[in-house]
Amino acid sequence: MAKIVKSWNEWSQLKRVIVGRPEGTNVPAPEPAWWYDLPLGGFPLGQWGPFPQEMVDAANEQMNYYQAQIEKQGAIVERIEIMDFMKNKPVSTPLWTQLNMHGVNNVRDVIMVHGNYIVEATTCRRSRYYEYLNFRPIFERYCKEDPEAIHFGAPKPMLTDESYERNYYYNFENVWTEEEKHQRLLDGKFQLTEKEALWDAADIFRFGKDLFMQLSCVSNKAGVDWMKRMFGALGFRVHMVQFDSPMDKSKPDNFHPWHIDVNLTVCRTGLCLYNPDWKPVDPEFFKLFEDNGWELVPAARPEFVHRNKVYLTGLYEGKSWISMNTFNISDKYMCVEAHETGYLDQLDKLGVNCIPIPYEKVSPFGGALHCTTLDIYREEELTDYFPKQVNGW
Repeated sequence: MAKIVKSWNEWSQLKRVIVGRPEGTNVPAPEPAWWYDLPLGGFPLGQWGPFPQEMVDAANEQMNYYQAQIEKQGAIVERIEIMDFMKNKPVSTPLWTQLNMHGVNNVRDVIMVHGNYIVEATTCRRSRYYEYLNFRPIFERYCKEDPEAIHFGAPKPMLTDESYERNYYYNFENVWTEEEKHQRLLDGKFQLTEKEALWDAADIFRFGKDLFMQLSCVSNKAGVDWMKRMFGALGFRVHMVQFDSPMDKSKPDNFHPWHIDVNLTVCRTGLCLYNPDWKPVDPEFFKLFEDNGWELVPAARPEFVHRNKVYLTGLYEGKSWISMNTFNISDKYMCVEAHETGYLDQLDKLGVNCIPIPYEKVSPFGGALHCTTLDIYREEELTDYFPKQVNGW
């Protein structure tokens, strides 16, 4: 029988990948996990609904081009199919009702593949609670065709009001000082409480035997603890990573981190780039990489100015570190946003062969090249890239 599911890292030769779809993406209805306020696009706080069709069409055109470039490199691309309940309809559990779902564009967020393990993340937003069901037909087929594929899910959270800090967004916007918000960042205190384990798969970077997991506004300490216990039992090492944000007012600051793939990227074995505005807090992070012969390079700053009426992360006009959201087809070829010329130039000087992909029409849906892909099969075998471990980390 075929070997279908095997992906131990972020950069080895790609053979199979799932890509999301912008169709069915909504501005989510109000929920305690997030404050969706997009007045310039016709969705002021408390309003919700489907993304404009012209934005969906433009995103699809770019995603189809992206798919074609991946296929040119010899990889199989599958597109997620959207279930009917995702299309701006109410969903519920016995504990709450959510008036619509988010969408299935960013497949990286809700599923992690590590080796032959397919793992459904908890997610922390009610608007993404049932998103994993859109993957089930594909994963059922994988498990029938690949006898070594193992599919399981983290415990589904209850997501009652106890899982969220009351009035977090009001306090963030109107009460706390910049210093208080910065301290909360360092303490890992965002809108999630520690009542239950919550995590997004896009907060995890995979390096064979080692997994690096960001503590963020969508992945709490309990979520990191669950990953350490679960994957520790399977023989892996899980490292919690925190990234700082500068208090320097001349630089864009953000005390609300969301997903590791705008803070870290891997070009090939031995070379990583990190976000210079979101440097890792932990000295052990740098020591682990340095002790094992890895080069850590600050990434070139974003140059492209995004302009949107609807943008799920709230950016209407400005530069964004979504520029670092890249996707490796192999250790020789990396897909990079075509408009980020400074970043492309830096990568070229580092010996990285880049495939420029126009993707600025996709970013408003909440993610970019890495977010919208879920690599299923890469040729590399399980490798220990960090044999020299830092004690206690």
